[in-house]
Amino acid sequence: MPMTDRVKKILSWYSADNPGTLTNLARMLSTGTLAGTGRMVILPVDQGFEHGPARSFAPNPDAYDPEYHFQLAIDAGCNAYAAPLGFLEAGAARFAGQVPLILKLNSSDTMAKVPEPCSAVTASVKDALRLGCAAIGFTIYPGSAARNTQYEELRELIEEAKSHGLAAVVWAYPRGGGISKDGETAIDIVAYAAQVAAQLGAHLIKVKPPKDFIEQAEAKKVFEKYQIPTKTLADRIRHVVQSAFNGRRIVIFSGGEAKDTASILEEIRGLRDGGAFGSIMGRNSFQRPKKEALQLLADVMKIYAS
Repeated sequence: MPMTDRVKKILSWYSADNPGTLTNLARMLSTGTLAGTGRMVILPVDQGFEHGPARSFAPNPDAYDPEYHFQLAIDAGCNAYAAPLGFLEAGAARFAGQVPLILKLNSSDTMAKVPEPCSAVTASVKDALRLGCAAIGFTIYPGSAARNTQYEELRELIEEAKSHGLAAVVWAYPRGGGISKDGETAIDIVAYAAQVAAQLGAHLIKVKPPKDFIEQAEAKKVFEKYQIPTKTLADRIRHVVQSAFNGRRIVIFSGGEAKDTASILEEIRGLRDGGAFGSIMGRNSFQRPKKEALQLLADVMKIYAS
């Protein structure tokens, strides 16, 4: 399809990047049902590694098969499909060129109970190039005592990815001893995480929808002094997007734990109204039977397109 003015506008925000990286950003923005709108819905399937196979795939046994997820992303009209090395290797050749791929370069598991999360690097930029990916993905845990290691690893990987014309997607999930459980989705913390990811060079930033809670005492003073709105989800999304370079970086929001369809669609409307660029929906899509998943993703995309 011809490149739309909206996509051209978004690409203009990344003027430091080379033509290869801009082309791969354009590929993702110009693929699927939302092509050309500047909105995105991405299918991520890293849960098998992160949470274990039964917790991830038993609700829909077809999802044990890596090829199922490629086909789901294609049939649903997603902008891209993101997964760790093994899942992408299992289907990249058969589905080559049919959907942009994002290779998740780091992963963790739930078998080790550690107070300060730090994912292991489990794939490389060379793997992403070999598999024909449009982008790399990487998780950081702002708030973890191991954050400096993650930031330094990410800086090196983003530099390498950009030099080879790949885009970078950063999962920014505040977590660790420095943050309370409620603080992981506090509005000040989520916005801070988005800012950190943008400063580290991310093209796309994935964060969780924030709650109406402020974790840091110093931040609370500022929110109150300047009357930053936080009461509605749209208010909070607006602040997170603003925190990512005043909306000049693509910010998408996770679907989170499995929930009923009405709750998902209500949340998507709040995300849209706040100016979110889109959603990255894993468990809420692939844990449903395929027919239901396709209908849900179609309804989500319809909301973003409206």
